[in-house]
Amino acid sequence: MTASALEIAERALGHASGDAEVFVGTERSGFARYAGSEVHQPTLIENVTVQLRLVRDHSAGVATTNRIDDEGLAQLADRAAEVLANAAEDPDLPPPAPLATFPEIKGYDEATASLGAEDQSRLAAAAIAASGDFDLYGFFTSGVCEQAIASTTGLRASQRTTDATCLALAAADGASGYAMRTAWRAGEIDPAAVAEEAAEKASRTRGGQELEPTRYRAVLEPYAISDLLYYVSLDPFNGLALLEERSFFAGRIGERAFDPKVTIVDDPLDERGLPRAFDFEGTPTQRVPLIEEGAIRGPVWDRATAARASRESTGHGLPPAERAFGPVPTAISLAPGAAESVDELTDLAGDGIYVTRLHYLGVVSPREGVITGMTRDGTFRIRGGKVAEPLVNLRFTIAVPDLLGEVLGLTRETLLVNQSDFYDERWAYAYRMPAIATARFNVTGTGSGPGL
Repeated sequence: MTASALEIAERALGHASGDAEVFVGTERSGFARYAGSEVHQPTLIENVTVQLRLVRDHSAGVATTNRIDDEGLAQLADRAAEVLANAAEDPDLPPPAPLATFPEIKGYDEATASLGAEDQSRLAAAAIAASGDFDLYGFFTSGVCEQAIASTTGLRASQRTTDATCLALAAADGASGYAMRTAWRAGEIDPAAVAEEAAEKASRTRGGQELEPTRYRAVLEPYAISDLLYYVSLDPFNGLALLEERSFFAGRIGERAFDPKVTIVDDPLDERGLPRAFDFEGTPTQRVPLIEEGAIRGPVWDRATAARASRESTGHGLPPAERAFGPVPTAISLAPGAAESVDELTDLAGDGIYVTRLHYLGVVSPREGVITGMTRDGTFRIRGGKVAEPLVNLRFTIAVPDLLGEVLGLTRETLLVNQSDFYDERWAYAYRMPAIATARFNVTGTGSGPGL
């Protein structure tokens, strides 16, 4: 019988001396990637990662291993102790997390956990078969993960989660369209429907026209607004950025800085997303209002930043390798609106542009929330309230607070949009987004046409 993540954590803790915490992550996952409508580069991963953190006063020693035998765990403790002996002091270093009660969550599906390589290839093939005359690029992936934390404070926590994602880019010379679905139950994803959505979008993109750079009204699909909020989350929603005064929220807590239609929360407990009961520090997760009816409520916190701000952690500690970025929300939800369809949003826009997704995004000014990037795989002109001719990829530079400062409408229906890159250890997270119509989308240039 295979040991659980918590059992491994307990054994590793037994080799440690002094104040210590152990994080264990296990993963069994697979990818069926496809390019040019052929499945290739199949990837299967079975992995266990054990990290031990020893703490003494304001210093810490951290070591990581993939070995879970007694000798490997003993060597892990020796290496962490050696690092601790040579570690500099960090006045903001938090001790191991205290005992806590964790919320009950959903997020595990046995059928998804049982998917193997043949299943993933079969589901990828279903997407390819539905792509029509277009070549299909993308992947179907699924995985089951278990995380556990044990510490000398008596803290014990474990959770098992599943996730699956199908991504489809239908493309040919001068045409491309995109679609994606993600869920913790693979049975909720229809790969053929994903590919059909991408192919239908691609069929309307041939002959992309250029557009004069200026400010336009715009309708953004959930994929596009999700990407914008992902980049924003690195600063305005981040407690460390607030402390360092590089966040748009700095000096504005309580201020009504956005359209009253805008409410954004981070809710790792929402079973419509990819739920988690605790963060990577062992703190229980919770729903955190970020913006309510246009008013700024505040960022999220991990243990180090919360201590500096005389606050409590909101359960947003990142994996150790990423903790220097500070706390980041990973279950963002933009509240839906009253529009019954995207067609209602284009009618509200009247004249403007329609954006499916974005890429090559970069943060220009964290303090003002300014982001630049390109549209991709489905950009169109809106004329008379209807989606009209296709456009080439457009360069944009926008301040997200400005874009959200005059919202024309949001759809009632929302979509869960994957934000994971699936590099390194698997850690799937996603945002729930409606489509949105805004009066302020600044086009600053044009690029290449649709297609690969």
